[in-house]
Amino acid sequence: MAREQFQSLSEQMYYILLSLWEEQCGADISRRVIELSEGRIRIGPGTLYTLLARFEEQQMIRQTGCEGRKRYYIITEKGRQMLKTEYQRLQTLIRDGTPYLAEKEGKPNE
Repeated sequence: MAREQFQSLSEQMYYILLSLWEEQCGADISRRVIELSEGRIRIGPGTLYTLLARFEEQQMIRQTGCEGRKRYYIITEKGRQMLKTEYQRLQTLIRDGTPYLAEKEGKPNE
């Protein structure tokens, strides 16, 4: 995932970065993602650790410590900016789509 790989984030990526606003280990990240997504998103260990490695490679997160096999991570400023950019992108999609869908469904614009 080099270059401009993170122009937008998948749901899994979004929730991983969101969960790393505070220092977490892999198991804690998985639990936090389930909590933040109200159970909609579950990330298996293979996917989680692949994404963590890619985020670390792109300096969006950094490792903060290690206890035995547990590794702890936290989001970096670059990761925060990516998360904020994605949040704004999602808000724009909702803003753009809401009036169109309301019109097509015959409902008033909220």
